[in-house]
Amino acid sequence: MKEKLQKIRENAIAQIENSDGLAKLNDVRVAVLGKKGELTAVLKSMKEVAPEDRPKVGQWVNETRQEIENKLDEMKKKLEAAELEHRLENEVIDVTLPAKKNRVGHSHPNTMVLEEVERIFTGMGYEVVEGPEVEYDYYNFEALNIPANHPAKDEQDTFYINDKILLRTQTSPVQVRVMEQKKPPIRMIAPGRVFRADEVDATHSPSFHQIEGMVIDKGITFSNLKGTLTQFVQKLFGKETKVKFRPHHFPFTEPSAEMDVSCFKCGGKGCRFCKGEGWIEILGCGMVHPRVLRMSGIDPEEYSGFAFGIGLERITLLKYEIDDMRLLYENDDRFLKQF
Repeated sequence: MKEKLQKIRENAIAQIENSDGLAKLNDVRVAVLGKKGELTAVLKSMKEVAPEDRPKVGQWVNETRQEIENKLDEMKKKLEAAELEHRLENEVIDVTLPAKKNRVGHSHPNTMVLEEVERIFTGMGYEVVEGPEVEYDYYNFEALNIPANHPAKDEQDTFYINDKILLRTQTSPVQVRVMEQKKPPIRMIAPGRVFRADEVDATHSPSFHQIEGMVIDKGITFSNLKGTLTQFVQKLFGKETKVKFRPHHFPFTEPSAEMDVSCFKCGGKGCRFCKGEGWIEILGCGMVHPRVLRMSGIDPEEYSGFAFGIGLERITLLKYEIDDMRLLYENDDRFLKQF
């Protein structure tokens, strides 16, 4: 047995000294010390050794293992040092080269304003609801008190897919869907992309975004609408912002109004930004028409509500003092990285 162990030790040390890499060295370790290695096979055959000789044989095996392991560790350090030296010689780093900049992106201006608007309204107890961009004519027009041949249909220059399906011109259809599916009280905003056949210029695009809001409950009045929108614009543009409501007409609200805010650039005195008027038109609003409530399954004798619609791009342009809507979609890095 001693001679067998001596032979194993000599063969292992010879293979270790002839190893030209860490992979080869690991192969030797496995072949000798692994679960199916030569030295492990000797240990498994200990049951064939006479009981009185087992302590001595066990000592020989442990001494052989220790010598082989010491030689493996010694050779591993030599090979690692040689490999490191080789890498240092070949992987030369020019410390005079400029470093690569790690450029981290950020949200688009539209996204930043939308998130701010959502934070304001969710803080007032509203939920954010989304709906389909490809919509039925019924939800986009009829359920909003805009029947067939109504002039409002011509004003919106709609993209029709067929006579019943279209690309939505507003996010108001989401409000109708919510009223059909949920019982009052309802407090919601519906942000999303809308489509109209407009020519592209500084203030128009065939694809843009709206944020529409609605509240339905018992005892809702125009005062609630005014208070809510005043709170909204003061959080968005500053506490000094004032509001002004002008009579208007929307088929789905009665009474209806356009809301102006005092120019946050000049404080209402008149400047180039507000075209000398001191006021800036920002959104349309009104009390939900009783017929709209009735068509959605809500009793107008018991419930009332208000609704409003804001153009996301419009308030983005105002908030960041951008004079051309097209800049938001040209993906010019020189422009976007300013925000």
